[in-house]
Amino acid sequence: MSLFWRIFSLNAVGLVAAAALLLGPVTVSTPVLPGEALAVVAGLAALLAANALVLRIGLAPLQRLGRAMATADLLRPGARAAVAGPAETAALITTYNTMLDRLEAERATGAARALSAQERERHRIARELHDEVGQTLTAVLLQLKRVADRVPDELREEVSQAQEATRAGLDEIRRIARRLRPGVLDELGLPSALRSLAAEFTTHGLTVRHHVPGDLPRLTEESELVVYRVAQEGLTNTARHAAADRAEVRLRPVTDGVELLVRDNGKGLGGAPDGSGISGMRERALLIGAALSLEPAPGRGTDIRLRVPTVTGTHR
Repeated sequence: MSLFWRIFSLNAVGLVAAAALLLGPVTVSTPVLPGEALAVVAGLAALLAANALVLRIGLAPLQRLGRAMATADLLRPGARAAVAGPAETAALITTYNTMLDRLEAERATGAARALSAQERERHRIARELHDEVGQTLTAVLLQLKRVADRVPDELREEVSQAQEATRAGLDEIRRIARRLRPGVLDELGLPSALRSLAAEFTTHGLTVRHHVPGDLPRLTEESELVVYRVAQEGLTNTARHAAADRAEVRLRPVTDGVELLVRDNGKGLGGAPDGSGISGMRERALLIGAALSLEPAPGRGTDIRLRVPTVTGTHR
């Protein structure tokens, strides 16, 4: 029954009962006797209580819908308001759930286009850094080497410093290019790329261990890239913000997929809201239908888990 007919029926019953009493043998004295006043007050209270009960039951689904709308997050899809209540309310909740389905689909499509464009731009910049800037610095380094053989002894130290600075700049350019577009991922596959990533982030203040077996379920190219980027972002956050001295990267097969775990022993997330890095990881996970979770690690620190569905087929 719709909310309108519920309230109308209850009010109609109350008014019909009041009219029947007025037309019947029931009378009210003047002045009103205590018993008569008590009967009128009791009847009014019963009518108000029934009205309140009907409204509470009828409006409860709207309150649940309001809470669902307030907590909806397109980066955490799947949560829907329960369809219940009167016909109008049920229709409203159904419309909201349909709208949420459409918004999630449109966001996933838009995120896929944006991330695809981002990867193409990364690839272009990495290629230009390697081909243009890298070759230029290499030529400068060779010219400095020729100059170093001819300069007077008093200038030899300065030329040597310029060589070292140029060599350091060249190494940094190559490192940036590798992080923009990991060639090892294209050439040697995901396990080797994750091992290389762990070695890259192992510095004097941070030790990154890896547990990446070579025999894993088959993943698509998009899934491999997402796994790599999530691991890269997780280790970047660890190195910059976690104040950790140990981290680990694990990739293991699970039921119907693989699971990536990036764990550190840092200070944890606390109550901080998601930054752009975590939001980017969630969008990448949505792109391939993966599940991403961030939770406290045993003891202290943070666990980043990414569960990726696999393509049906053989192991690689």
